[in-house]
Amino acid sequence: MTREHAVDRVREHLAGISDLYNRLVLVVGPPGAGKTTVLKTVGEAENVPVLPVGAQVSQRLLELTERQRVLQVPTILEEAIAGLPPEMTLLDNTEVLFSPVLKQDPLRLLQRISRNRTVIASWLGAVSGGHLTYAAPDHPEFRRYPTEDLLVVTLDDSSEHAGQG
Repeated sequence: MTREHAVDRVREHLAGISDLYNRLVLVVGPPGAGKTTVLKTVGEAENVPVLPVGAQVSQRLLELTERQRVLQVPTILEEAIAGLPPEMTLLDNTEVLFSPVLKQDPLRLLQRISRNRTVIASWLGAVSGGHLTYAAPDHPEFRRYPTEDLLVVTLDDSSEHAGQG
């Protein structure tokens, strides 16, 4: 899918998103596919900044013990987005959320924050066979979720799913 088409698909998902329980759109693709470009394009059009999650969260985690990190990740993420416009929050570089030492469920964490705001987040991975994945199955950060009830825009040649949830 071209980046221009991906931006259009994101906008299509946003049209009816206010009625959903989780207002989350995932922009999914491999490294270099253009996830950041899509987020920046949407952000420029809507006059909304893109938050680099990795930089924001990692910096705050440095001061904490391993146990504190596990407990504080959701709060740190929520505090990082608190000052952003609630109508639309753009999150890029979300890979830190997948770190095994943080013991988080990245999709559930993103869904949780998308209950009170519309969130468009990059997801380094793929959609295939009705599942959203992150990393290879033998990798410690591997995650696999059914795409049912997810709003997903893919930036590679895999199929895209536009379920409602």
